[in-house]
Parts: sequence; structure tokens; C-alpha cells
Amino acid sequence: MIPNQFSYVRAESIDEAIRLLHESNGEGKLLAGGHSLIPLMKFRLTTPSTLIDIGHLSELRGVRKAENRLVIGALTTHREVHSHPLVQEHLPVLAKAAGQIGDLQVRNRGTIGGNLAHADPAADLPAVALALDAMLEIQGEDGAEIASVDGFFLGPLVTALPDTSILTSVSFLIPPAHAKSTYLKYAHPASGYAVVGVCAIAAKDPDGAVEFIRIAINGVADVAYHCVAVEQKLQGQLPTEETIREAALLAAEDGEIGSDHFASEEYRRHLCSVYTERALRDLLL
Repeated sequence: MIPNQFSYVRAESIDEAIRLLHESNGEGKLLAGGHSLIPLMKFRLTTPSTLIDIGHLSELRGVRKAENRLVIGALTTHREVHSHPLVQEHLPVLAKAAGQIGDLQVRNRGTIGGNLAHADPAADLPAVALALDAMLEIQGEDGAEIASVDGFFLGPLVTALPDTSILTSVSFLIPPAHAKSTYLKYAHPASGYAVVGVCAIAAKDPDGAVEFIRIAINGVADVAYHCVAVEQKLQGQLPTEETIREAALLAAEDGEIGSDHFASEEYRRHLCSVYTERALRDLLL
């Protein structure tokens, strides 16, 4: 439980942090909240030569509305996301998910950017980011670029974020005003991580048919995934007990479902269906 030796440096700007990452030759790590990185270092699952502290950079914090999106700075903490009036008004499902992350200490220090960049398959926010069509602002040596969260998660703890770049903000699509949303999670009894977490957003047209539907799941596979099969099954349909049940049976179709000592692949597939059905019933019936 003792990490390898490392150097520590406090970056005074985003540009300086990028320069320090470049100078570390791939051996440097950014330190923000630290709740994901420090445990890995203690178990020596990662051994960075340099920790580059960006936790105090105020330009990486805050929440603002930009047209039909909510833009959240990467260093905004889970507690701030959970309690911010703009998030509660426009993205209540994000507020709900942020309030279920870890414990009080983790929510007070952990950051939304760190959570997504860490790419833990059992984390709560990746599914929410997928369901809300999140866009990631990434700044590197050649300037800033915008990337879709779809395709950002490559594997457990692996993302498409370049080694010398920083995730500076995340923007989320604001669903239709009449849409309902929920995040349902079956938490591991020891760790609190999601064995399955389902983010569901749905809206019905005046005739009662489904006109907007987004479903994403984390916890059961190597990466969070978008439930395209479920969405296609329900889009344009009048929701009934039967159609919802049939759609929920497809919840595991778009992910490569994993297995471990706690939950087999069969059990995880079952959980996908059960929790997706519960979420859809809450929103559509």
C-alpha cells in the first residue's frame, strides 16, 4: 500500500500542465481529486514518475448553459454537480447519478473530468454521459478539440485521451423539456461501485408514443455502452407492459458482458434486463 517514489509539481495554468505532461515522456499523471489515481498508485498498478497537480485551476471549474447544452468544467466536483441549480433544472439525471458516487468524501473531492478520464467500467457517470450525448473538450499541444464521448472509452481504465492532453470540460445535451429521466443502480455491497447502472431518458409525444429515448448502461461490461437495440425497439411505439418488457430483454445486446467472482455473465445480463425494465416503467407508464 506504499506507492513508488515520484516527483510532484503544481501547474499554474493549463498550458503549463500540458508542457509538463510532454516533458514527462508519458510518465506523468494529472492530479485533480485523486480518488481514482492515489489508490492505483498505492497498489502499484500505476507508477507515474511525476504528479502534475491541476486541482486548483479555477478555469476548469463551473457550470454554464450554452444553447441546448450544459457545459461543466472538468474539475467541478461531484458534490457541485449534484447540487448545482442548472444541473438540477436541466439535467436531473446527472445530478441524481453524481449524488450516488462513492461517499461524502469522494463526492467532495472527486471531479467529473477525473471520473470520465479514469474510465472505470463500474463508475456511474460514463453511462449518463453516453445517454446525454456528451461532448468532451480536450486541450493539447496543438490547441483544443471537441470529441464525442461515443468511442472515448476504449477499455477498462483506457480512453482516447492523448497522454499529453487535458480534458477541460464536458458538455451534455439538454433533453426535451417534457422528458423524464432516471439513473438506477445496483451497487456492489462492499465497494458501492455499480454492478449495473442504467441511465434512461424518455419523452412521449401528444399521442403517447415514444418520441425521444436514450438508454446507456455501465458496470456489466468492460466499458459503458449505448443501448441502441432498446431504443430502436421503443422509438415511435406506444409503451405498454409488454413492449417495455420485450425492449428490456435487449438491454445486454450492445455490450460485451463480463463476469467475475461476484456476478456471472448470465447474472449480469439478467440485471441489465431487470433494471432497464424498472427504469422504463418509471418513465413511460
